[in-house]
Amino acid sequence: MCTRTDILSTLAYFDIFDYPLKKREIILFLPNACAEGQFQTGLHELLTTSAIFKMGEFYSLQNNYNILQRRTKGNERARQMMVTAQKVAAFLSKFPFTRGVAVSGSLSKNFADESSDIDFFIITAKNRLWIARTFMYILVRLAMIFNKENFFCINYFIDEEQLEIEEKNIYTATEIVTLIPLYGSEIFNSFFLANNWTQKFLPNNYLRISIAKNAAFSPCKWLIEKVFSNKYGNNLDTFLMKITSKRWERDTQLKKINKNGLLFSMKTGKHYAKHDPVIFQSRVLGLHANKLFAVLNQETVRQILTS
Repeated sequence: MCTRTDILSTLAYFDIFDYPLKKREIILFLPNACAEGQFQTGLHELLTTSAIFKMGEFYSLQNNYNILQRRTKGNERARQMMVTAQKVAAFLSKFPFTRGVAVSGSLSKNFADESSDIDFFIITAKNRLWIARTFMYILVRLAMIFNKENFFCINYFIDEEQLEIEEKNIYTATEIVTLIPLYGSEIFNSFFLANNWTQKFLPNNYLRISIAKNAAFSPCKWLIEKVFSNKYGNNLDTFLMKITSKRWERDTQLKKINKNGLLFSMKTGKHYAKHDPVIFQSRVLGLHANKLFAVLNQETVRQILTS
């Protein structure tokens, strides 16, 4: 059973990003299962008491048309960027040991502003993540020469040995269900199955069956995988993991800041390479908790005054 609190919780999460939602989007991201009638009643009551606001077909905690215009422009820019993302994904799918390529980040939520990158989520073959990542890292370095590195933001890797995401919270659940798989249909079907825990946080947002394409045959990819599909490949993958981890640890100790103004911090293992969740995830979860606390206090006052 969903309540007004559930609707407020959903809008509070997306309000962190100044992102108003359509009615259908609110339902998809509710923290509890909801019947249509209950949802409509709750939405009407919140609008009546000015707990939330409606702007066209969008709903928000803010009575601010600027965020509506921001979303509209961001949606249009995202549609344009997805054309480029599909081309880049097709290219990445041909890299050795790459098994799946998906769009992630803000673009996977159909939003992009002037500073948005094209973020990719990569699944690699078992025990070959670091070889695959090194090949892609070389690509990124080359893209930087031509000032195109924002087309190749590849910061999250897992391999097919460890498909289940370790951190389980509303942030990671939202990121998973909004992924847009472009290549690797079978591996993403397995990925979504391994992460069906997301229904605990988003019961109305069922993980999609992947409609990703299969990568076209690449003789170069086939040859390189043949060469490294042995104990030497195992040793090389481990070696690349160790030297990369040491470099990242040094950058973290030096408190380097990335281009987004956040402390550089990466988390590594044999089967994953990703941003340390303590940094950005914790920040988002903290902001959501604070916003939700304020909103629910206001809702409690409204209930007392109208009872």
